[in-house]
Amino acid sequence: MMFSRLRVTLAAATAAVGAVLFIAHASEWWGGLIPCALCLVERWPYRIGLGVGLVGLVLPRRLVRPFMLLFIAAMLAGTSAGVVHVGVEWKYWPSPLPECRGPDLRGLSLAQRLAAMPERPSKPCDEPAYLFEGAPISMAEANLLFSLGNALFVGGFLWFRRRDLT
Repeated sequence: MMFSRLRVTLAAATAAVGAVLFIAHASEWWGGLIPCALCLVERWPYRIGLGVGLVGLVLPRRLVRPFMLLFIAAMLAGTSAGVVHVGVEWKYWPSPLPECRGPDLRGLSLAQRLAAMPERPSKPCDEPAYLFEGAPISMAEANLLFSLGNALFVGGFLWFRRRDLT
């Protein structure tokens, strides 16, 4: 009985992570949203969580719980990235990534300035992106809440079922 609950919980959390990655890419490809450098960094914990979750689903039962802990760690990393990005959007601190700031062109000739310009303009990290126009929550805020919620979902399952899982 616990065998199936363990895998169902991990499968649900993994499917949710896959759906978030799909929505992020779909909003870029079909919705026209341009991700900033921090948005691209925030996708890595989801990719790692997706991989860990998929591997955990095919492992023997005794290894599923450790993979769920790795999944939680990936989601907490996503939460941390979300906190950084939301802080940048709310202008509490500057972005730690140099890609989020414009190049420093002071003291350069016109040719040097043109050479220093990126090929493709990037979106500033401190301008929130919204999936829907006029939405009350930015993509970075949604990422923070989702990754924290997913970590709490899996962690809560492990915590409340800890006696059954030993």
